[in-house]
Amino acid sequence: MNAAVFLDRDGVLVQDVDLLTRREDMRLLAGVPEALGLLKRAGYSLDVVSNQTVVARGMASETEVDALNECLQHMIEQAGGPRLDGWYFCPHHPKANVPAYRVNCECRKPQPGMLLRAARELGLNLSASYMVGDRITDIIAGARAGCRTILVQTGMHGQPPIETAEPLDVSVQPDFTCAGLPAAADWILSQPAPAK
Repeated sequence: MNAAVFLDRDGVLVQDVDLLTRREDMRLLAGVPEALGLLKRAGYSLDVVSNQTVVARGMASETEVDALNECLQHMIEQAGGPRLDGWYFCPHHPKANVPAYRVNCECRKPQPGMLLRAARELGLNLSASYMVGDRITDIIAGARAGCRTILVQTGMHGQPPIETAEPLDVSVQPDFTCAGLPAAADWILSQPAPAK
């Protein structure tokens, strides 16, 4: 069906420790491997789309973020979960410490650039897809890409929004709000399949 579940990383898959740069600080959230397995078996492409300002802040390189993501993939598989299909991250910030990353890009959520790129590269149907995140910027990015959206309450959902280059459209609301990824997966699997 070429549908995807797009996943924010910090606060959805792993505990949000604010600025994750060390493998030893990475903790899988409860029920994540099982929920990913259910979605994978249902035929969804599983794709991580994550803002990683640790790069813009000079705290980690893009290569180091890739290594952290590979470590997370290993943790998921060790816990019985599936291999994910795509890993995308935005290294930019409008006020980056590292000048090369100080740009108003199309990939930093709430912009939908990472989802649009994944759709091009993986042949995904965005209107049949879902975005799962713990911040309003995840929800806006998903809505802009044409996905249904789910806000999980396992991360920074109660914190002020992240800094953005433009005012946030606070009228955007998630299609579903729930405790975490297991409940999000259950809701996704309860929805009618999209028309062919």
